[in-house]
Amino acid sequence: MELNDILILIVIGIFAGAVGGSMGVGGGVVIVPALILFFGFSQHEAQGTSLAVLMFPMAIFGVLNYYKNGYVNFKYALIIVAAFAVGQFLGSLISVNLPAKTLRPVFGIFIILVGLRMLFSK
Repeated sequence: MELNDILILIVIGIFAGAVGGSMGVGGGVVIVPALILFFGFSQHEAQGTSLAVLMFPMAIFGVLNYYKNGYVNFKYALIIVAAFAVGQFLGSLISVNLPAKTLRPVFGIFIILVGLRMLFSK
């Protein structure tokens, strides 16, 4: 890995962390497209690498700021964590068995639909 690659990865990480900390997103919305665009990762490799980032408790620093300001509902979070673990397992089983030419447009359409919903909802 070259120094330039390391610097790009650092920028991706800082940007994804900032977006994640400020808007609650980052992995799928920032890291996956950035790995594909800057490093030529396959859709599967980008998604797997993004999930590997989430394996470590990186969000704890963002959570602490929200918690200090009274914006964290741990009861809801714990239920979502349990369901999220099941969803991660099932989703990854499906995803790794889809061809990249199917997975990439599904990912893109999902991001577009979420964005449109956010733009046009009250």
